[in-house]
Parts: sequence; C-alpha cells; structure tokens
Amino acid sequence: MTATMGRSGGRVPAATVNSFLRIRWRGGAGFARFIAYSVSQRLSLMSPESIQSFIAVGIGFAFAGALASLYQSVAQRPASFKLLETRPAPVALAAVPFLIFAAPFIIMRNTVRGARLEDRRFQFVMIATVLSGFWSMMSGTLVVLALRAIGVMSA
Repeated sequence: MTATMGRSGGRVPAATVNSFLRIRWRGGAGFARFIAYSVSQRLSLMSPESIQSFIAVGIGFAFAGALASLYQSVAQRPASFKLLETRPAPVALAAVPFLIFAAPFIIMRNTVRGARLEDRRFQFVMIATVLSGFWSMMSGTLVVLALRAIGVMSA
C-alpha cells in the first residue's frame, strides 16, 4: 500500500483517497456535436399535438384569470359559483357562459385558499388541480378555435 501527501503535510494511506475525485479530460472534437444532437433528438420526442395541448392549457388558464380579474374589478367582489344560486333564473343563466370559461381560475383559487386555511388533504388538492387543468385545456381549445375563426391566430 502506497501513501500520498495529505493537506496538513502528513502521509495518508492510498486506500483512504476517494477514487471518484479525479479530473476527467474532455473527449475528442466531436463530443459537443453529439450532445447537441442528443438534446435536439430528445426535444423532438414531443408531438405537435402535445405542444398544442400545453398551449391550450396555458391559454385557458390565462383567459380564465383575465375573466375572473375583470369581473372582480367591475363587481368589486371575487367571482364564484354562487352566481348560479343567488340570482334570479335569467341572470343565473346569463352567468353560465362566464363561469364556463372562468371556472379553472375559480377552482384553483378556492383550492389554494382551502389548502392554506382548512388544511385540506393532498389528494383533494391533486384532484382539483387535474380537474382544473382539463377544464382549462378544453376552454383554451375553444378560445384558440375562436381566435382562428376570426383570423387573429393562424394554424
């Protein structure tokens, strides 16, 4: 067994030196091209439909947040599902289209508030998040289709 010099100048047995602490020299000239190729290859694994779904979720949440914020600025109170039960039937029926598009924001706002104040279980929060995500994807898809129909957005 051979010995090496330690930090304090004393001899340290070779068996106590970590063999993973060694310098790795860079590879040949083609290693960077290989990394760039493998990264671009991994990025191409996502289908255009998946990317379109992610964009629809984002647009759905953004549209829901904008509608709920607009309602709150006009009505001076946050939007809620109580719009359906506290109003006369014609007014409640008129609130349905608003709630269809603002629901993902309302669900997530109530979920985050309930998780903080009422100490809700993780399973409930997860179910509400998945429900809000799917609802947002569907409403975002409708918003994208409407924007394409009026010519604001192209395919």
